Amino acid sequence: MCEMGKIIYKTDEEIELMRLSSLLVGKTLAEVAKIIEPGVSSLELDKLAEEYILDNNAIPGFKGMYDFPNTLCTSTNNAVVHGIPNNKPLVNGDIISVDCGVLMNGFYGDVAYTFEVGEVKPEVKKLLDVTKECLSKAIDVAVAGNRIGDIGYAVQEHAEKNGYGVVRELVGHGLGRDLHEEPQVPNYGKRGQGIQLKEGMVIAIEPMINMGKKSVRQHEDGSTIVTTDGLPSAHFEHDVAIRKGKAEVLSTHEYVEEVLKNKKS
Repeated sequence: MCEMGKIIYKTDEEIELMRLSSLLVGKTLAEVAKIIEPGVSSLELDKLAEEYILDNNAIPGFKGMYDFPNTLCTSTNNAVVHGIPNNKPLVNGDIISVDCGVLMNGFYGDVAYTFEVGEVKPEVKKLLDVTKECLSKAIDVAVAGNRIGDIGYAVQEHAEKNGYGVVRELVGHGLGRDLHEEPQVPNYGKRGQGIQLKEGMVIAIEPMINMGKKSVRQHEDGSTIVTTDGLPSAHFEHDVAIRKGKAEVLSTHEYVEEVLKNKKS
């Protein structure tokens, strides 16, 4: 993800700027949520997101990074992450992970949400619910004094208890003036191991959980990572500032979930 290097601690003022970036990503994902339905293509989602980010005086964080051509990573069904938007219409029963980054005021925000397209199967819905729970459990232990391994353990234990595979090759990461900073934040690990979490660290926690086996491979497009067994994968991500006692979540899925609730009613 990034070269091994020094962890860059953030001041409270910098964390407030990062919160603004992270909240803009949440609002961008809510705009995407408004139009996600069968028949819409991931390229249409991408175009909408890019326009919204630019209209809010920010820069799409992913576009051009590592030669990635688009604003969103859109990963459908058995695609785990790094999917390239395309013209193929989404169909009823699909799931699509939408990962978005913005650069604003010199700092990145980086948030992901996996959406249901139309009516999905109950077992797929459960995968999304458990992956969301993995993220929540990871945030609960992302406090000063704990270690990186505590975060990975929280994700792994909950996912594997439900019979799912935890992707090893891709990890969460530090976040700041660069999209990928130290430390790496794996979704597996042992409690009490790894670097110690300290106040002023900001990390992106992003469980990537497979319905089947943990193994993944790179797709022929050179970017998308897919499950080797072809089963679905889910991905949720939040940006978190490490504090004493309780993590401070800088991003939100609330805008997205409000839109989804209104669409159902």
